[in-house]
Amino acid sequence: MDDLKIGLLGCGRIAKRHSELLGFNQIKGASLSAVCDLDHEKAAHIGKQFDVPYYTDMHEMMKQEELDAVTVLTPSGMHAGNVIELASYHKHFIVEKPMALTLDDADSMIHACDTNGIKLFIIKQNRFNLPVIKLREAMEQGRFGKLVLGTVRVRWCRPQRYYDQDAWRGTWAQDGGVLTNQASHHIDLLEWMMGDVESVFAKSRTALVDIETEDTAVVTLQFKNGALGIIEATTATRPKDLEGSISILGEKGTVEVGGFAVNQMKTWNFLEELETDKDVMEKYSVNPPNVYGFGHKEYYDHVVDCLKYKKHQLVDGLVGRKSLELIMAIYESIETGKEVSLRFKPKKCKLGHV
Repeated sequence: MDDLKIGLLGCGRIAKRHSELLGFNQIKGASLSAVCDLDHEKAAHIGKQFDVPYYTDMHEMMKQEELDAVTVLTPSGMHAGNVIELASYHKHFIVEKPMALTLDDADSMIHACDTNGIKLFIIKQNRFNLPVIKLREAMEQGRFGKLVLGTVRVRWCRPQRYYDQDAWRGTWAQDGGVLTNQASHHIDLLEWMMGDVESVFAKSRTALVDIETEDTAVVTLQFKNGALGIIEATTATRPKDLEGSISILGEKGTVEVGGFAVNQMKTWNFLEELETDKDVMEKYSVNPPNVYGFGHKEYYDHVVDCLKYKKHQLVDGLVGRKSLELIMAIYESIETGKEVSLRFKPKKCKLGHV
């Protein structure tokens, strides 16, 4: 079968990762076919680097190029509009996190894709990290028994110059803060491992940078199964990234996956040991060179499997919406100063609004 032809919409910071994977033929069964950005210089830079057509008008790219899918890498607040506007071209979408900044926008994206018979992939690449896969395996095998506590920690460094790169960064209307941007993958992992959330209580602050949104937040969670959870997220770590981790504690075992991109097995202890446990620490402790980790490659491999070989889709629009709803509940708690139950209608949450 021919390679999937993939176009990139948005040529900012994260596009370097995507363009290199697709443009350097690191994804078997998929290739980079075109790029687009409102900024001609950004589009031309990637287009010329990989010798593919580049555009400043997304409709022109869709009309001129025979694409199978489009990876949406525009500012977070533009994701929904981009997908809804382009859905009529009947090409599949691969969307960076978060899928949208409001639940209404997320629902409209899902509806647009369903109506046009196309798939919507939400990028949650950390689900494909080797130690995370091993952790999920233990969870599905019931090795933890009764779940007690689940925690994620995102201690990264984003100085003022990071936010100054683009006017949309750190704004409520187009980006959100550390919870929406940097920690959204980790929040997804926590909910994926621990199950549905009953309620949240959160506090945040803007500690070290001049932005509208938060750079530091702490959250306590009550899960429906009775377990508790903690989210610690900050981009105010100095002078460099420290960690991105998840810990799961149960009555029969404890696992911590750490490093700075949830890529390094730190703890693997169970009351009932298996023969394969002795090799876990050695096999699942490879740390990547940057916070993007290795998961993007595995995610694209998954997309290829889904589109070419009809494999079951792991993170679709509904899954992406679920973690967005949790993030919005966290923001609602921050604004109201109260514990917020899930399955709520946002009233005070600023995310996605001017």
